[in-house]
Amino acid sequence: MTIELTREVREDAIASIQKYFETNFEERIGNIAAGALLGFFLEEIGPTIYNKAVTDVQERLEQRISELDFEVHEEEFQYWKKYEGKSRARK
Repeated sequence: MTIELTREVREDAIASIQKYFETNFEERIGNIAAGALLGFFLEEIGPTIYNKAVTDVQERLEQRISELDFEVHEEEFQYWKKYEGKSRARK
């Protein structure tokens, strides 16, 4: 699955990469180079991050599903139990 970014997000990511290079390497990186680096990360590392996120969501959903029985379970055949201990015969 290809990870697609909106134009706005892509522009913000490129600006962030440029700022990272200026701050940490005291070196300027151009718009095209930063865009190429972003493309590389999305293609090479993006699927790993995506797969980890999917796994995390699956685990969370499985946990919630396993708790569902406790949250919504209703006891069956409860009608007569509410009358236990009360007078059984009416005259």
